[in-house]
Amino acid sequence: MKTVKEMTPIELASFVCETLEDNGIKTTLSGGFCTQIYSHGLYTSYDIDFINHYNEDHKTITKTMINLGFSHHDRYFTHPDATYAIEFPTGPLAIGDELIRATATIETDVGTLRLLTVTDAIKDRLASYYHWDSEQTLKQALMIANHNEFDLENIREWSEKEGCLHKFNVFLTSLDKVLTI
Repeated sequence: MKTVKEMTPIELASFVCETLEDNGIKTTLSGGFCTQIYSHGLYTSYDIDFINHYNEDHKTITKTMINLGFSHHDRYFTHPDATYAIEFPTGPLAIGDELIRATATIETDVGTLRLLTVTDAIKDRLASYYHWDSEQTLKQALMIANHNEFDLENIREWSEKEGCLHKFNVFLTSLDKVLTI
């Protein structure tokens, strides 16, 4: 078994995800680290966000993380041999008003990482753009979209439900520019 120091960031995330699952806690990777994975490193995150699906008692998460050698500081868990901090935003697993039912997985030597699908990772980034006018997360959504196959109609329908078709059109126009380069 690899030590935390020997693990790649994806392996670290897989190890934590699977260990939590083994302890009855279902989590899914979201946020910037999903962007890093799906943009093939064009974007770099500084933490790993796992959504706690069923809002299990945070004490169980804390106990599990401490047993893995992590320390708890504010809202982050850090390990002396890991460059990424880990955070557990409150569930449920949703983007805007839409509950997420399907996830993707990545298999590694140290465990299975459950993460948002490509389409949902784009929606996750667009949610910040839609609701907080974050140009940075619009760029992140475009990075993901430019490097992966995704369901554009699903994103359009979700955008309409979120009341943000006008911002979806900005994404679509920007995507067309990126894809024609």
